[in-house]
Amino acid sequence: MQRIGNRGLFLGAFFDDAAKKRPYQRITLDHELDIAPELGSDLTVHACANLVGEMASALRDVGVRPGDRVAVHKRDCFDIFLLTCAVARVGAVPVALSPTLRGDTVAQLLERCDRPHLITDEQTLVDGLPPDVVKRCAGVLLVTGEADGTTPLRRDPEARPRPFTRPRADRPALLTHTSGTTDTPKLVVHTSRSLRARYRPQALGARLLIRDRETLAVRVSFVHSRLVTALAIALERGFPIVVLKDAPPERVADLFAEVKPGILEAHPNTFVEWEPLADDPRGPLSNVLALSSTFDAIHPRTVRKILGASHRRRPFHLQLYGQSEIGPTVGRATSRRRAMSVDGRCVGFPFPGMTAVRVVDRDGLTPGPGTPGFIEVRSDGRALTYVGEEARFQRQLDDGWWRMGDVGYRTRWGCLHVSDREVDVIPGFGSALEAEDVLMSRLDALLEVVVVPGREGAPTPVVVTRDGAPLDPDRWAKATAGLPAMRPPVQLSLDELPRTATAKVQRLELAKRLLAADPAGRPAT
Repeated sequence: MQRIGNRGLFLGAFFDDAAKKRPYQRITLDHELDIAPELGSDLTVHACANLVGEMASALRDVGVRPGDRVAVHKRDCFDIFLLTCAVARVGAVPVALSPTLRGDTVAQLLERCDRPHLITDEQTLVDGLPPDVVKRCAGVLLVTGEADGTTPLRRDPEARPRPFTRPRADRPALLTHTSGTTDTPKLVVHTSRSLRARYRPQALGARLLIRDRETLAVRVSFVHSRLVTALAIALERGFPIVVLKDAPPERVADLFAEVKPGILEAHPNTFVEWEPLADDPRGPLSNVLALSSTFDAIHPRTVRKILGASHRRRPFHLQLYGQSEIGPTVGRATSRRRAMSVDGRCVGFPFPGMTAVRVVDRDGLTPGPGTPGFIEVRSDGRALTYVGEEARFQRQLDDGWWRMGDVGYRTRWGCLHVSDREVDVIPGFGSALEAEDVLMSRLDALLEVVVVPGREGAPTPVVVTRDGAPLDPDRWAKATAGLPAMRPPVQLSLDELPRTATAKVQRLELAKRLLAADPAGRPAT
């Protein structure tokens, strides 16, 4: 079903196609665009289509040609996505790099791309990237500011955009990077056909579960492939869209109190930060029908808190389990009533006729229900390869099955449960993710808790409290009752946690910092 009639999802025609149906569909931002600040924060699909066309013309004028690779790495803003679409409209291949990446990491990824063009801004170039980055690129294009050895990239509202010519759907169409939770991020090669294959199960689920036109509020990294499918569904259905760059609860509460979104799409850790919105007397969450998360399993406490603030009759949580390399492969919907009774490690079932999942042991055999093993999946949404690391990509394939890098099991009914990442398993401890769910449900003061191996491999909980107040030892002792033995907790601020562009905690990096901790137990920075 992913394959039948799949002609591709083309970024170059992303907003043009939508504008033909609903040109005045609203797109509201919580910020202004660097490439067009005069347009403000209230846009339409037609305005976005014009911006993409104008920036594509500007790219042609500075020498970008079909087949070129063009990296987009600039300060955080929705125009990252618009520039990605503009690059694709030229026929070039966009390389979307997160603004949160360290400069040396960006330099490594640019090196793998073999002298791409680079779109950035003066501040990012001067303050965030190595001095020799200009030499690694075919050209550096600045959307704001000026610098030696660079070329200004400015839109011309008088330009007449050329029609978009669709390339072959099986050619590289977009490069994104993995979260980098374990090491240097990998560059994933998507095609228009693989993006359409990812879109289909999500669009079908949205059509079955969401019948009316709802306002979508999305807080997702502008460089993640998930944003492509989330926006594609909203544009196809005519949903008004609210795009968020920042996640502070106080700012989000003001905006949500005004627009009253019906669908929320964000990283799981962002939803944890938004829990206080449930107690806001203005009711910023009162119209929420659907809560959607696709990156990690979300804590049941957070689902209960946010859905509990909704005044809708049957609000639900849609959990999708996937990966940058293959898209969503497993999903489930949970009602408000069942939010706390459902196992937080349960991520659901594969999409019938579209995706498949299996659990295998070290010998490649399928263990019985409830027996943990390595999770492998199949989907037409699988990417082509990793740039410069083709052998590494192939090592994760077994006759078409993709190794997710997670450990889990299937129940007798076929439901998939994820226990841990393979590299994060702590021998003899059980599921660290399950322990974290329990602690979050028992301690409302926690904003984050991560169990990682500390000295001598002993499980060590790292906690962040919502208000930064010291953790109550008595409450902690009660919360850990019945859980496997752990070392005393290490308390940090949220800013001290190493995190990825999608707000995932970099567990291996955190464990390294714990091992290098000073006598007071605080990780080295």
